[in-house]
Amino acid sequence: MKKKIILSTLLGATTSLMALGAEQAFLYKDPRIMGMGGANVAVGGYSSSIFSNPAGLASIDKKNGYVVDILNLTLSGSSGFGDFANDISNANTEEETVKVLEKYAGDHFHGGVDNYSAVSYNGDSFAWSVGLLASADTNFEVHPNGSTNGGLLETTSRAYGGVILGAAKEYETQIGRVDIGVGLKFITQKSYEGALGLSDLVGNDDIVTTLKDKYEQTSSGIGLDLGATYHPFENSMWHPAFGLSVLNIGDMGMDNYYGQQPTTVNIGASVTPEVPYLDKLVLAIDYVDLFNANTIRIYNYNTATGEIVSFSDYTDSDAIKRLRIGAGFGIVDTQYFSTQLNVGLYQGAYTLGLDMAVSILKLNFATYEEQVGTGSVDIPDRRYVAQLAIGW
Repeated sequence: MKKKIILSTLLGATTSLMALGAEQAFLYKDPRIMGMGGANVAVGGYSSSIFSNPAGLASIDKKNGYVVDILNLTLSGSSGFGDFANDISNANTEEETVKVLEKYAGDHFHGGVDNYSAVSYNGDSFAWSVGLLASADTNFEVHPNGSTNGGLLETTSRAYGGVILGAAKEYETQIGRVDIGVGLKFITQKSYEGALGLSDLVGNDDIVTTLKDKYEQTSSGIGLDLGATYHPFENSMWHPAFGLSVLNIGDMGMDNYYGQQPTTVNIGASVTPEVPYLDKLVLAIDYVDLFNANTIRIYNYNTATGEIVSFSDYTDSDAIKRLRIGAGFGIVDTQYFSTQLNVGLYQGAYTLGLDMAVSILKLNFATYEEQVGTGSVDIPDRRYVAQLAIGW
């Protein structure tokens, strides 16, 4: 357990202990991968594969030449997030606000927007990718037992972005092909952690500014990623592959704030069997964060002001949260049109996804369920993702 005192001057004040439902650390969730249960460590094939295993860049189809995504806008949200946001914004009095919070007591809501634009190329010598990430990630949890002034609505939110670089190279050996990859990323972020009370919510048309004034913290970090993918029987009909990645080596130096990126070790396996009537079939399984580096943060905050006094990080070793299983069914893939149906299991719940491309326009949809909470008590948070991309 690691403790960090944020505001030592408030230690003598009345405090309350609350745990905000947390999810495993991430920087970018590609809907094409999330629809397939989030399994990609041994699959690769996308510029975004660098976020799971940089060696996956070597699996980008060479016939595609340069892979360019100049716009990759992604919107994600929890089921019910729109209703909650509408209700809280329309509550104009203290009584109305309390009724809204009572209605959603115990619920967790997520909303996010991402844009990952990248240029990638898999040539005869090696594969490489250069990307720019810009994201906003908001989470709110309504507490039924919070105090009137300080503990009704708790949030962890962030706005972040940076440069993502990656390279991978194939090596033919006597026992099969081995892909080795390396990634480097520089991320800067503004994070917001704390609780909002009635004084912050009633009659407030600009909660974003309130969060900024009370809780904004700026941090940045550099992360190194290493990965390998082993293809032992490349010419067999099953095309098996086994992946290993070590991400965020050095923890990126942002672990004092929401958005921390611990060093994780991840493993995966996949097969791509040749089957009739399908352009492509991919079956994959991953186990991420092998050594349980992800933690759950328990906040101790001042009930009068909502400001954090201290927090403690506890290890969450839930194996189901780390298991990802998926299947991708490529139905058609031509120069001007392609589509793939994805299904999977992510943290014990189903996922679905549909990927389509019409010329340079790409449309991707996915749903998955994030298990948030303290490990012993998890809250299911069903999320829906839509992506519009322009690329070739």
